[in-house]
Amino acid sequence: MPANTPPDLTLYDPSARMQFGDKHCFLCGSPTDPATNSVPVFADWLQQRYGLAERQILLLDQSIRFYPELRIPCCTRCRTQYVEPLEAQMEQTAKLGLAAWQALPEKTLFLWLGKMFYGILTTELLTELDPLVKPRYPLAENAQMFRRFQAFFQTFQALRVPIEFEDFTPASIFILETAPHEDTIAFEYDDDLTTMVFSIKLDNVVLMACLMDNGIIRQAMRQVYTDAQRPLHPIQVAEFKARVYYAAYLFGVIPDYFVRPHQPGDQHLTYDTLIDDVTGGIFAPWLNSAYAQSLQEMWKRWHIPYTAILSDADEPLSFLYQPDGKPREMTTYTSASE
Repeated sequence: MPANTPPDLTLYDPSARMQFGDKHCFLCGSPTDPATNSVPVFADWLQQRYGLAERQILLLDQSIRFYPELRIPCCTRCRTQYVEPLEAQMEQTAKLGLAAWQALPEKTLFLWLGKMFYGILTTELLTELDPLVKPRYPLAENAQMFRRFQAFFQTFQALRVPIEFEDFTPASIFILETAPHEDTIAFEYDDDLTTMVFSIKLDNVVLMACLMDNGIIRQAMRQVYTDAQRPLHPIQVAEFKARVYYAAYLFGVIPDYFVRPHQPGDQHLTYDTLIDDVTGGIFAPWLNSAYAQSLQEMWKRWHIPYTAILSDADEPLSFLYQPDGKPREMTTYTSASE
């Protein structure tokens, strides 16, 4: 873009006309040609680095997709000016490792993780139009999820529109390091679409985000996150993720975002935010029984039964902490450590 060209400060809302198909750019809404105008949900560099071309993803309707099949519509302008530069930055960051990930601005990580989350969510929504098997809880029927999505997309517009967030961060971003002992998986990702949580593992780095909580979950977990700033055994990473996913499930408010009035010649938009918690708390009550179910799901690889996780109803099993509350150091896992 020439230096004298004013930035595009026009916001776009795909939910206004339900423009989630392949005929409108996911960032600006411009008409697109499905045959030529698209970008991969998981970037080509990511697929090449981790050999994802032959790997599959199971969707909610039980259908199977290969990673290269996951694409979102994107006009030439948005692809060349916004998406490709972001992916080039992420590719370089991945080459440099943990310290480079930690040095990235949280806003940049939010936009990159948000782009993949958006691609997965819209793939699921479009698949529900003609599902292989109708999901038990269809996303298209989840009104609260759509409200969350609309709030998320308001801030996600910062990928295309220069936006400054005034005194807040849209998401809770977590960066963890895995210890080399028993870390056998170079790449994996998981998500919870209804609560807007996305997690991806790249070698020894795990990136996790709750994409529309204004950083509240990270603030609530600040001590646990501080304690986790060390190489973690994979089972400890899984426990941390269980805490984040369960906290997102308990998070009961949806932030409102407001654009400050702008004048001709302005170079960016400024967002303010408000969370109205007058009618109730921000988090629903924590229940160890429900949290234990989240742990069991995250610990499937280790086949830990629910009864072992909740053998003490007041203190669910933990590998992050010792019984005295101090952080636990781990190099190997054995069933005896349960």
